[in-house]
Amino acid sequence: MQELFLATVDNPYNAAEWALSEMLNQPNQLEKAVEELDRVVGKDRLLQESDIPHLPYVIACAREALRLHPMGPFNLPHVSSSDCIVSGYFIPKGSSVLLGRLGLGRNPAVWDDPMLFDPERHLSERHVDLAETELRFISFTRGRRGCVGGVLGTNLTVMLLGRLLQGFNWNVPEGLDKIDLSCEADSLLKATPLFAHAKPRLNPSVYPS
Repeated sequence: MQELFLATVDNPYNAAEWALSEMLNQPNQLEKAVEELDRVVGKDRLLQESDIPHLPYVIACAREALRLHPMGPFNLPHVSSSDCIVSGYFIPKGSSVLLGRLGLGRNPAVWDDPMLFDPERHLSERHVDLAETELRFISFTRGRRGCVGGVLGTNLTVMLLGRLLQGFNWNVPEGLDKIDLSCEADSLLKATPLFAHAKPRLNPSVYPS
């Protein structure tokens, strides 16, 4: 339970911060996400969990943040239960197995222009969650030993990002051309926390008192 609670704080926060940072540097993406939220949710209420399956662009933005900016360089370690061969490599029983999140998510053999934040690359797949079954990147791991909080992680991540986009007009602070996208070498968190101007865009009665 402790791990579940910790993961539900760190991963959604990290994905939302990176997605919003990237989108502030590409205002057309921000506009598309806000337009989708206005069309699906409107301005008279806040985004709810039941709205998430109807927000493919916001989901794509969250997926792209998880692909390009994972929380850590590796997934949690697993141990092989038997001898096996993966992509021509022999993995003996009892081996500790670590998957490189950066290597998967930024693989140029899988992703066109892998260093570009481009939510549109996910739209044709019509995802309604953040799971990645093909292991092209790692969101909440996968398989029988995958994260038990995958659905919860999807809901929290999309709710956090979606409500930030729905509730506020965002702008790069005056005097800055772009948001700094450098990251810490060890944790892959943003080297400098996101700092941006946020102005409420909904009726004051919509916001929780």
